[in-house]
Amino acid sequence: MIQEAALLESRALRSSVLDRTDVLDRVKALSLLPDGMHVTTAMVAAYFGVTAEAVRQLVQRHREELEVNGLVVLRGSDLRRFESDNMSLSPGSYPQARRSLTVYSQRAILNVAMLLRDSEVARQVRTYLLDMEYLARTRPVDTPAPADILALDDHIDERIAHILGKTVVPLFNALIESSSEHRRELIALRADIENVERRLCWHHQRLSGLEGNEPRNQISASVDSMTWQAFERHVAALLQRDGCTKVVVRQSQSDRGIDVTARTADGRTVAVQCKKLNRRPYVSSADMQKFAGAARTVEPADIALYVATCAFSHEAQAIARLSGIDLVDRGELEAWSSGVRLTALG
Repeated sequence: MIQEAALLESRALRSSVLDRTDVLDRVKALSLLPDGMHVTTAMVAAYFGVTAEAVRQLVQRHREELEVNGLVVLRGSDLRRFESDNMSLSPGSYPQARRSLTVYSQRAILNVAMLLRDSEVARQVRTYLLDMEYLARTRPVDTPAPADILALDDHIDERIAHILGKTVVPLFNALIESSSEHRRELIALRADIENVERRLCWHHQRLSGLEGNEPRNQISASVDSMTWQAFERHVAALLQRDGCTKVVVRQSQSDRGIDVTARTADGRTVAVQCKKLNRRPYVSSADMQKFAGAARTVEPADIALYVATCAFSHEAQAIARLSGIDLVDRGELEAWSSGVRLTALG
């Protein structure tokens, strides 16, 4: 069995288990900031039962590794936006007039757990991770290898998605057209089935990435390498792929808060805001308010899409719900880019 010291010493081994952030809540309840994604240095220290200074010293020693996995130091306007969103939802949580703020994603917190020596909670997290690794390595020889299992699941998912998309959904379309008494229930059921189909398609894409056919990280890297102009063109191409017509990329200072416009196949107007953010961890409420004003008042559209390369703060999500704006975060953007049809386009 791999010894605990291996996680402390091997960055490659740490990287191999960083997706298991669910372990954090299994060992001890993890409190997050109001944005639902990040914690501060003080909150990391409280989770692991150590001093904030111990966490800061660890960050100094391993900053490059932790930044790769989601540690961000916010300053200037980014810091003001972050504090505005979080302080408005949790008054009195943060001192005023700070120059910078270090925030950690859940991957970064798990990374800390694999580096922090003098913490019982961190030791328990490492033990849990190593137990799972041991179970995976000691799988009985007559059990199919993980690659075989992935290939089997992949083919099953592909067949189910094909059946749902080619037979079940069209059947529901016909039932909806001919039924008046149960029309609402049938529409809701069709939406559920389409959601299952989309999830299976995305699962198929992820498994293909694990098998090396079309790595998901290639999609992610491609998005990260785009300029904001290229990102807007990429979103426009996805709209066209999904059947939209009259797709226009504005790319001008006078776009009035709308970057791309289009029409769906059934004639509905579409307005899109594309936000390419490399340093900021989320779209703020101020950004969302600006787009809501543009897409709902200045140039009203039937479908308003906010497409971002990151997540959305809780306040931004609340404004989007009130304004009827559909959000496409990093995860859904990667799924859309890999071939999954966007839900909001119907």
